[in-house]
Amino acid sequence: MASTIREARYRVEGMDCASCASKIDTAVRRLSGVEDVSVSVSAGTMSVKFADENDLATSIVSRVGKLGYRLHPIQAGQASERKAAHVCSGHDHDHNHDHDHGDHSHDHDHDHDHDHGHRHDEHAHHHEGNASQKGETAAAAMGLHGHDHGPTSGPWWKSGKGKLTIASGLALIAAYAVGKTIPATEPWIFTLAMLVGLLPIARRAFVAATMGTPFSIEMLMTIAAIGAVFIGATEEAAMVVLLFLVGELLEGVAAGKARASIQSLTALVPKSAFVERDGRLDEVPAETLSGGAVILVRPGDRIPADGVILSGESAVDEAPVTGESTPVRKEVDDTVVAGTVNGSGALRVRVTAAAADNTIARIVRMVEEAQESKAPTERFIDRFSRYYTPGVVVVAALVAVLPPLLSGGFWDEWIYKGLAILLIGCPCALVISTPAAIAASLSAGARRGLLMKGGAVLENVGKVTAAAFDKTGTLTEGKPKVTDIVGFGRSEAEVLRLAAALEQGSSHPLARAILERSTADGVAIPNIATVNAVGGKGLEGTVEGIALFFGSPKAAAERTPLTADEKARVAALNDEGKTVSVLVAGGVIAGAIAMRDEPRPDAAAGVKALTDAGLRVVMLTGDNRRTAEAIGRQFGMEVRAELLPEDKQRIVRELKAEGFNVAKIGDGINDAPALAAADIGIAMGGGTDVALETADAAVLHGRVGDVAAMIRLSRSTMRNIVQNITIALGLKAVFLVTTIIGVTGLWPAILADTGATVLVTMNALRLLRPVRAV
Repeated sequence: MASTIREARYRVEGMDCASCASKIDTAVRRLSGVEDVSVSVSAGTMSVKFADENDLATSIVSRVGKLGYRLHPIQAGQASERKAAHVCSGHDHDHNHDHDHGDHSHDHDHDHDHDHGHRHDEHAHHHEGNASQKGETAAAAMGLHGHDHGPTSGPWWKSGKGKLTIASGLALIAAYAVGKTIPATEPWIFTLAMLVGLLPIARRAFVAATMGTPFSIEMLMTIAAIGAVFIGATEEAAMVVLLFLVGELLEGVAAGKARASIQSLTALVPKSAFVERDGRLDEVPAETLSGGAVILVRPGDRIPADGVILSGESAVDEAPVTGESTPVRKEVDDTVVAGTVNGSGALRVRVTAAAADNTIARIVRMVEEAQESKAPTERFIDRFSRYYTPGVVVVAALVAVLPPLLSGGFWDEWIYKGLAILLIGCPCALVISTPAAIAASLSAGARRGLLMKGGAVLENVGKVTAAAFDKTGTLTEGKPKVTDIVGFGRSEAEVLRLAAALEQGSSHPLARAILERSTADGVAIPNIATVNAVGGKGLEGTVEGIALFFGSPKAAAERTPLTADEKARVAALNDEGKTVSVLVAGGVIAGAIAMRDEPRPDAAAGVKALTDAGLRVVMLTGDNRRTAEAIGRQFGMEVRAELLPEDKQRIVRELKAEGFNVAKIGDGINDAPALAAADIGIAMGGGTDVALETADAAVLHGRVGDVAAMIRLSRSTMRNIVQNITIALGLKAVFLVTTIIGVTGLWPAILADTGATVLVTMNALRLLRPVRAV
């Protein structure tokens, strides 16, 4: 009977560079029963798929522990923190609904395009309790095995790396002092100083070699340092070891900074919350909040959980989470997000997500998982480095041996140059060039609500040349608003008052629009005596003794003919893409109310940013052509209307056949066929489950301009990667030439490697700057 395949995720303590990740990956893959391994330097995590066999989980922890790293199992239900992170499990469902409002008579039979598509992206990240417990125990028992990789948090000087670097530095200073005082002791005193730093490095090299990585950076370093001792360059050997340790320490600090960028989001959630219980307020830890709890958020407090406002209104500062500079007015039934800051009013909020599943926790979790998904460029670099490093060893050996054998060169001189080439050739900077940039970019995007599922998505977003938008809920706000009130014989306020009287109690979107407008205008709605729905036509009733009818212009005309002026006014409103309902009062046309699903405030600027970037932009909607074209004219965009979901999928495929890289942008509720057919599917949403868990990417805060920002971020990332690869290979090429011609030696050689790695990492960290809004 075949073994069950399980997937577990671990926090890897002490993994700060590409070399570390490569060694861990190789060592774990060589275990019998392991199916797949994915290691992310940037997130400091590892995912392993393995057969659910006895003690295999313990063997994984033990094997990595022997390399000198400590594993902490990430268990379902834990929030993403330094020691353990929650990981999602199950299926990603793509339920996308496109609420495209056609030209409806006001009959409350509102048409919807419902296309329930499913795209299952199965990340079953399970880790059963007993295996996790065994793994944790094994890690604790083993300790760090003398390895210099210390904790990835806290001051650098308290880490294992920091302590070893300081010890090596002090040993070198002491060697200089003794050597200058007693010159005869220099060879062996510098050798002793070198061994302080080299012994842990050599131990790591040996363990890595036994686990399948013979050409590790530590092995190259060990060979170079020992070789330098044998040719009498003991002072340089000691200095090179110290420089190597300093470089590793800087890598660790830089990697920690990159991780801290996304992890700092978790610090936005306050530690405590005030919960209503039996008529009193209790202060409890925020992490204990569960769905359904009612909390009080005082003015000036950070909101401790995702939720819906039950009472109160306030301006909420969402900048910490969304980057939105202007506070957003929130009132009853509006949603709030954990980590945002309440303004001047007290709010009672019903919690909708537990701490491990609030918006911030899910963003952190998604970004960490995305960082484990390698981009095509990163996979290519990984494959290249497997051949590159052994190639460097061969070249170094040839440089050391051939000139003395063939042309009578001095052995010491050419062995020295060969050892320098070993150090120059270390692939660390090259290997980290891509993942460092991608990790920084994913983190920067997430902080602004631009979520991309992995390096491949990030890389491909920048290649998009055509953007296909849904209309309702994507380019528009997804709910109609009253745009015009026209009085025919009665005042506008009276028309609104009587219409609202008929509509009160209805949950229809158009009814809600009228009631919201009456509330905003402070209209006192009279009590209604009777009201009846007239199928397919509208509503009729009696208010204050007046017989009223409110419905479509055609149905109103059947009761009382409209004058030519009234017909012209209604037609003009219809031409603007607005739905018009006419009020008849006492057998006389009293007025009309026009409603439309209005464009998002930033939609025009967002579409313009895309066209300015050279993209073809098209609207795909199930709405009627007149309404769609009225919206499209405002944006100057191509419009395809009255489409079924399969029509949208067909148009996406046609665009791809014309040579376009297509992004399909929807409201995260329908159009699964079109999202699946596109090169990149982008969900627009307000932090909902759907927006976070479907498609390839999500624009969390529903800003059309964020699509252009996502494309711009992707293109910046690819430019950064090219710069990083150029830095990594360029420095190596320069020092290779200068070493062979005798200008530079071991010190510059180690700087060419560790220096390039630090430069590449710092260059990638530039992507952590806030993403510019459109």
